[in-house]
Amino acid sequence: MTSALFSPLTVRSLTLRNRLWVAPLCEYSVIERDGVPTDWHLVHLGSFARGGAGLVIAEATAVTPEGRISPHDTGIWNDAQADAWSRVVDFIHSQGSAAGIQLAHAGRKASIYPEWGETREGYSGRGTMPASEGGWQTVAPSAVAFDGYDTPAALDEQGIADAVAAFADAARRSVAAGFDLVEVHAAHGYLLHQFLSPLSNTRDDAWGGSLENRARIVLDTVRAVRAAVDVPVLVRFSATDWTEGGWDEQQTAQVAAWSLEAGADLFDISSGGLVRATIPVGPGYQVPLAAHVRSEGDVPVAAVGLITEAEQAEQIIESGQADAILMGRKWMRDPHAALSFARDLGDEAALQQLVPPQYRRAFF
Repeated sequence: MTSALFSPLTVRSLTLRNRLWVAPLCEYSVIERDGVPTDWHLVHLGSFARGGAGLVIAEATAVTPEGRISPHDTGIWNDAQADAWSRVVDFIHSQGSAAGIQLAHAGRKASIYPEWGETREGYSGRGTMPASEGGWQTVAPSAVAFDGYDTPAALDEQGIADAVAAFADAARRSVAAGFDLVEVHAAHGYLLHQFLSPLSNTRDDAWGGSLENRARIVLDTVRAVRAAVDVPVLVRFSATDWTEGGWDEQQTAQVAAWSLEAGADLFDISSGGLVRATIPVGPGYQVPLAAHVRSEGDVPVAAVGLITEAEQAEQIIESGQADAILMGRKWMRDPHAALSFARDLGDEAALQQLVPPQYRRAFF
């Protein structure tokens, strides 16, 4: 059979070999704290390309030093980082996959202890890392803290303009490093999402209040990135804060439509992360959000969130709920997920195309 999941998808000028993609996965593994990706990133991301992914998107990569989630994040605010990324990109390309990078600024959720710091450097802290251990002052649209974290400084007009410019500069470096597309991170409670949600944006100027004002920085960022590069531009949104009075899927659909007009090409629909909330997690729990944004915004989308089975992923694409599938933890459990899915779907042509020559004896 020929599956929908393993059919090619063209986004702007880029054709992806299939619709099973790797979501950005934070690794917190830059031990030197300089933002330069390491051999870990080469092997981690390269394994997914070898395993048949159509697109491999590198983790949330900071556009400025203070935009890092933790001191151990990757960055792309200087040329040394871009040069190191090029080695990773070259290997991904050698395996037939496209390479993307998620450009990020963590805002009020920056400067935290890495999740598994205790096993790496003996950290015992949680939440905001103090300056004495390498942390820094965080920034946000408003001086409203994430629960358990330090209070951020509210950005002024110049700070907002600098953040937008940093995304554009990072996009240029990404393309110079060989990445085929860039993704603007406007989800999971990070800086751009903080501007979007009335729960974290209490400004009364041109950047707060109405939906148009709260979305201004996202649209400015998309326009700046589009002006900087010719490659496809994705945007990741959290479609809902899962909290009354917060950001929701209808607002997401509207801002996605505006972002499409501003130069974005496809939208990666996740959820949550802005505030602590009860989320009804279950198989494919975010797929209806992606389908809503696709239908109401009339935009192409990728679905993500507990999509773990071949038939499940195939049905999502075949039914028109999404244009592509992003998986994270499934890929970590099985770096050859695309090969497994092709075999499960009985798509012999896809399997023949994707299996590396060195691994053919294990599949045929």
